[in-house]
Amino acid sequence: MLAAAPSGAEAAAQGAAAQLRLEFQRSLGPLRIDRMALGQGGLSADPMWDGRLQEIRALQPAMIRLFVQEYFDLLPAANRYHFDTLDRSVDLIRATGAEPLLAICFKPRLLFPQIDQDIVEPTDYAQWEELIYRTVRHYIDRGTPVKYWEVANEPDIGEDGGCPYRFKPDNYVRYYERTVATVRRADPSARVGGPALANVRSPILPALLEACAAGRAPLDFISWHIYSSSPTQIRGTVDYAKSLLARHPSLKPETILNEWNMALLDPPTDVRFQPCFVAESVWQMKEAGLDWSSYYHIRDYHVDRERFAQFMTPNGAAFMARWWNRMPQYDGLFDYQNTIRPAYFTFKLLSRLTGDRRAAVSNQASVHAFLTWDDTYQLFNVLFWNFTVEPVTVDVAWEDLPQSMRVRRILLDAETASNDEIRRLRPIERRVLEAGKGSIRTTLDPYGIQFWSLEKP
Repeated sequence: MLAAAPSGAEAAAQGAAAQLRLEFQRSLGPLRIDRMALGQGGLSADPMWDGRLQEIRALQPAMIRLFVQEYFDLLPAANRYHFDTLDRSVDLIRATGAEPLLAICFKPRLLFPQIDQDIVEPTDYAQWEELIYRTVRHYIDRGTPVKYWEVANEPDIGEDGGCPYRFKPDNYVRYYERTVATVRRADPSARVGGPALANVRSPILPALLEACAAGRAPLDFISWHIYSSSPTQIRGTVDYAKSLLARHPSLKPETILNEWNMALLDPPTDVRFQPCFVAESVWQMKEAGLDWSSYYHIRDYHVDRERFAQFMTPNGAAFMARWWNRMPQYDGLFDYQNTIRPAYFTFKLLSRLTGDRRAAVSNQASVHAFLTWDDTYQLFNVLFWNFTVEPVTVDVAWEDLPQSMRVRRILLDAETASNDEIRRLRPIERRVLEAGKGSIRTTLDPYGIQFWSLEKP
């Protein structure tokens, strides 16, 4: 996975430290780190992380994705609509200051009387469209319109992706056309897209792009997922999606990687890996020009097999219960017991990278950095890390610091047994930096992360 990057041991053998050059005066434009956001859903109608509202608000995500799954029971009977349960989860997202992205992935029994993942279109499209219309209008009438509506979740793999349908390119495009036309009829300003693929190379995406390029439906964003412990593989999905878009220059959709995390079946068990993996993956996404991402997910949560059996096959419901109730889970920023995990603190540091991005250039593929200038706080902020299994010496250098500044430094400690924030984000020696040219030599442990805040003395 890291073959392209020399290890710390190799660098030491070569007699050279990694060189990280900070260019304080070279602006790259707004970083918009808040768009590297979060997701939750597919597991329960409960507001699954309501006990962690304050902690999620502190991360300042611009978007939180939510599955609108059948357990919300939006259509309990003909001409009856039920939104109260869904409202609780949507309101929780709103309370963080984030914009909800709602993924339409429900199959009301009234419109899908047979439980079969390959039956993907409703028995009555008019009733389906009325349900979609009323759902969108519900949030407009409440005074909290939902901006982003996504059609389906992992439609290429069906119940294996936790949702009760498995599409083919032709029926997905037809379903998409009918659904987004109704969303736009209810709210002409809504942004619509999909297909939230489990595999970005599914033929569903090219079929959707061709249909939208031909004018058959609007397309404001495309979306897909990946679970891989290699940030470069994650970046590769962005490159591939952009290569497909390049064939249709009339389309200008946003790109949203709205589920991502480490490999699901064999995630690395070193507790230092995941926090650094988050930083490196976000860096790769930004370098690839990704517009949005949603880390999956906020909290690990058990599922109710009997509830899923009401809209999935016995095998599908058993798979969901087995996966979430019996398998070890590493995805959540909070675990089943609502205990905070070290990866949360990477997002906490990322959230401090507000303002204008400045250049930070490394000569090693395992050492990367973000540098920003925040005009509101009058701070330069630097986050840098070592995504490799060996310690690395890093010479952090600059030539254009505009004035003398005091630097407060923090080390993210993923190994401490304490979840006290001061122990996780452990202060280290402060320094005063003189204006102009300078450097600091520091050591990053395997998967080590440091954050520097430069302020006027």
